[in-house]
Formats: sequence, C-alpha cells, structure tokens
Amino acid sequence: MSLIVMKFGGSSVGTPERMQRVAKRIIERQQEGNDIVVVVSAMGDTTDDLIDQSKQLNPNPPAREMDMLLTVGEQISIALLSMTINQLGHRAVSFTGWQAGIRTEAVHGKAKMTNIQPERVFKALEQGNAVIIAGFQGMTEDGEITTLGRGGSDTTAVAMAAAMNADVCEIYTDVDGVYSTDPRVVKNARKLNEISYDEMLELANLGAAVLHPRAVEYAKHYNVKLVVRSSFTQNEGTSVKEEAVMEQGVVVRGIAFDKNVARISILGVEDVPGVLANVFGALAVKGIDVDIIVQSGVQDGKADFSFTVSGDDKDKAIAVIEGNRGSVPFREATSEADLVKVSIVGAGMVSNPGVAAKMFAAISSLGVSIKMVSTSEIKCSCVISSESLNEVVRALHTAYGLDTAEQAFVGGPQDRR
Repeated sequence: MSLIVMKFGGSSVGTPERMQRVAKRIIERQQEGNDIVVVVSAMGDTTDDLIDQSKQLNPNPPAREMDMLLTVGEQISIALLSMTINQLGHRAVSFTGWQAGIRTEAVHGKAKMTNIQPERVFKALEQGNAVIIAGFQGMTEDGEITTLGRGGSDTTAVAMAAAMNADVCEIYTDVDGVYSTDPRVVKNARKLNEISYDEMLELANLGAAVLHPRAVEYAKHYNVKLVVRSSFTQNEGTSVKEEAVMEQGVVVRGIAFDKNVARISILGVEDVPGVLANVFGALAVKGIDVDIIVQSGVQDGKADFSFTVSGDDKDKAIAVIEGNRGSVPFREATSEADLVKVSIVGAGMVSNPGVAAKMFAAISSLGVSIKMVSTSEIKCSCVISSESLNEVVRALHTAYGLDTAEQAFVGGPQDRR
C-alpha cells in the first residue's frame, strides 16, 4: 500500500461538477489500494472575493484578522469535498491546517512552517478515511491562526508528504504537466516528462506559475517525489526529481517570464565603499526584494546603478531611496514600470557556449531593446518592455527548438495558489 498526497488548486474545485470530478479521482486512487491525503485550495475566486469584502469595510485591515478571514476559503473547500466523497459511498474526513498538525512561526500573511505533527492524520487514515486538509494555513505554538502566503497550498502538500514519508506528492492543476513555457502563450509548447529540482526551482523563481518556489525547495530538501498533472485528464504528468534525463540536443528546457517588474535607477552616486550596502540594506529593512543589479562606469567620481524590484514595490522603493539621501547623496532617482523579465533555463547551458548569444539575437531580430541582463550557470534573463512579451517568448521558443507539432492541453483558469 502506498501513501499518496494529492493537491488540488482552486480552479480544480471551482464548481460542483469539478468538485465531483476531484472526488471521483480521489476514490479511484483509494480503490487502487492507496492511503490518500488531499490538500485543497479555496474554490475559484473565493479568496479574491473575501479580500474585496474586507477592503470595503477596512482598506488597511489588521494582518491577524485577514488570516482569520482568508482561512475560511480553504475550510469551505475541504468540507464540501469531504461531503462529496461521503455522498459517493466512501469515507473521508476534513481537517484544517492546525488540526492536521501544521505549526508555523508567528507571522501573519506569509508564515513559514516550523514543524508538522501528523499523528491525527495517520489515525484517520488507519480508520479507512481519505484525509482532506486545508492548504495555505497553520497555527502558531500560541494558538494563532496563520496563512502561508502565495503558493501556500503547494507548500502544504509537499511538507505533509515529507512529514508523513509519502511515496509521492501529486500536484493537480489545469495543465497536464510542466511545459517548456506557458501553453497559454505558446500553444505548441513542449511537455516535459521530467525535470530536475534545480531547473524547476529556477523556472518557478523566474515566473513559471505551475509550481511555487517554496514547494520545490521543500521537495528538493526532503527528496520528495513530485509529480505535476492535470485534474481534467488522466494523462501522465511531469516528474520533478534530483536528476532528470536530458533530451538529446535540447539545451534550454524552459522559458519563464515575470510580468510584474519595475526598474529603479539611482544616478550620480558617490563612488565610495559601502554605498551599495547602504542602499540595499535600507531596502531590505522595508522587506523589498531586489533582483537584477547593474552598475555603470564611473565618471568624475560618480556612478549610476539600476536594479529591478516587483512592480508592486516600485513606489515604496523610491520612497526608501529618497528617504536615504542623507546617508547616500545622489543626483536623481528614476523608475520605469511596464517591464517584464524573460528567462531561459537549462542545466545544459553551462557546457554549451553561445546559448545567451542566441537569446540576444532572437530578441534583437524583433526590434526589441534589452534593458538589463542577468545570468547564472543554468539561466539567462533579459528585462524588456511588456508590450513585446508574447512575441519574444514565441521567438525564443522557436529559436531553441522547443516547438512541437501537438497543442498543449489547458483545462481551465489558472490556479492562484
């Protein structure tokens, strides 16, 4: 008998019909002789609706109360799914995150799990139940309800699989695996049979929405066998594991993009030691993540440098920099929005020269300017204007030989967490 953890996102359980389809999929896996633990997200747009309601009453609600509110979405899902399974003549029991033993740090909105005590889950399995667990949530040692932030349900599923030593963790979504790029943009994207943790982590960090980076990190750290597959078909999915077989001649495995990018430029900064530490230290204190950093040449003892942040953090970053003028004098600070970051990823890039050059050539052939570049052993990223995104992704996909004759399957709206 195998222990399988199955995770279903919001679009997979977004309607009564889809809820029944998921329930039947769970029962099928049970009837194969498996113990089943299921992690579920809130149905459809439930979370967005709750956020909208809260803003109508309080534009700046306390973080604790937002966690109390948002965890309701997952609780609705688990109760309805458990009811559906029972109606179909099989046993299931639902648990909130804290009932399942998930403990977190005392941070509201984006807490990290500290440990999992799944004894109650094991006991329910021994009694013949499928166990349905609310994703995205946990509880502190002091009994405060917390949420885990974006990707929280993916992370919950992988963490439960690790804590329970599950045989596999299956992430069900609206596409039937990991593709070479978003199949909504490139209809003939290539489905990958398998991909390494490192490649998947790069793709997830660079904007690929099929898995959240924290979930991949957990899987890599605890060596959890991870499979991404569709909740709408019976197709084989994509295995994410330590080492993946590389296809002959395929150097770039995937193309990811981040649509929410802004560039900040600080001009005329004194070229003295400690300037960058001062600027980026001040941004870190305010919780602003910085991505690509580029410094230009020094002229008359002054330097210019630029960096990217999330588009949501643009105004906040400018305010921090302006407020730091006393410590780091500069001539001018500017910002640019409506940018995207396009990235190519592949473990074979490190041993194949000319991969980045092909990327630059493909982009320039479209008459698109590259504003910033960042590279590592297995990825190359370019910041460009947002209006060119789709045609650049398609051009890169073709340039690296990733196009296929088949059309990718997309079963529904994209899951949010």
